Amino acid sequence: MSLPIQLPFEQAHPLELPPRLRTLREQGPVHRVRTSVGHEAWLVTGYQEVRSLLADDRFGRSHPEPDKAARMGESLLFGGPMGNHETEKADHARMRSLLQPHFSPGRMRRLRSRVATLTTELLDELAKNGSPADLHQAIALPLPILVICELLGVPYEDRAEFRTWSEAAGDVTDRERSSWGLNELYAYGSQLVVRKRAEPGDDVISRMCLAGEMADDEIAMMSMGVLFAGHETTVVQIGLGTLLLLTNPIQRQAVLDDPSMIGAMIEEMLRSPTKSGNGGGIPRYAHADVEVGDVLIRSGELVILDTSGANHDPAEFTDPTLFDIHRYGAAHLTFGHGPHYCIGAPLARIELQEVFSQLIPRFPTLRLAVPIEDLRMRHDTLTGGLVELPVAW
Repeated sequence: MSLPIQLPFEQAHPLELPPRLRTLREQGPVHRVRTSVGHEAWLVTGYQEVRSLLADDRFGRSHPEPDKAARMGESLLFGGPMGNHETEKADHARMRSLLQPHFSPGRMRRLRSRVATLTTELLDELAKNGSPADLHQAIALPLPILVICELLGVPYEDRAEFRTWSEAAGDVTDRERSSWGLNELYAYGSQLVVRKRAEPGDDVISRMCLAGEMADDEIAMMSMGVLFAGHETTVVQIGLGTLLLLTNPIQRQAVLDDPSMIGAMIEEMLRSPTKSGNGGGIPRYAHADVEVGDVLIRSGELVILDTSGANHDPAEFTDPTLFDIHRYGAAHLTFGHGPHYCIGAPLARIELQEVFSQLIPRFPTLRLAVPIEDLRMRHDTLTGGLVELPVAW
């Protein structure tokens, strides 16, 4: 019997699939792997298989014996099992029902003009400070933080603290640091809840407090979870999306010529980044014995659903390594699928649409200020992404 394949895969280029993954895909969609912390798991990279398992209620985030469960990494957020095994489905359904109204289409439409204004202000500052600049620090990082702060009612002036705690919580290499970051975030959330009960505003935390449907600790945990997820992933997407444009001038010109293509471009940006094999897949535990293709996954085993690999499955996407804003066909799985589909997806799309609908025409000569080989990627966090993005114009 062959030994499990070791994760993470080496990825030399930020926009190219790891060579090891390309080789594996020719052999099938499901593979036995060993995670970065040495535990055995199943890695699923086929589009149809990942999509099916995302919606399969025989898989979940919980485990009947969490202390004995295999782990994907050291982060307390995504490294191992979460939730009560007996009540996971009911708990998840309740959480979504309580959170969904705050991300309704109507609320998101009303928020769009504010996102547009914040984007304009950041681009004004970028232009004022002049070329060259770090687009990561100028746009990709501050915009999602500004937006999620306004939505939740979190003071923007606290951004340095909660950014530090968020990065620590998402550390996939140091469980003690991840625990510290998560505890600090929840302690901060608890303080905010006390403040909002005394002085409510027009924000999500205040509305959750006034609704009277959750205990204070639940509100603190849920709001800090939204704070983490609501800015970390979008920071990464803005950075990698910009890099895709800078390395695909024909596609950028196509959007400049026809701004109605912005929506299609954003979907291709969401599909294209390649974080496969870096521990960034979606962890699930089998709650029953399940056959996936010709593989039997036993109850309790860890399954890593590699949405990035699935988004590059040639069986679903013609020439999947190409960035093509005119692509039609299967929908990407970046926001998941089924009952766990990302609640914040509409907000992320609004932010990306506003950034690139303004950035492209305003800075038509934008270019990388360093060779792409010099760009550094983060491998110690859940979300990954660029360390910086030096640009000139």
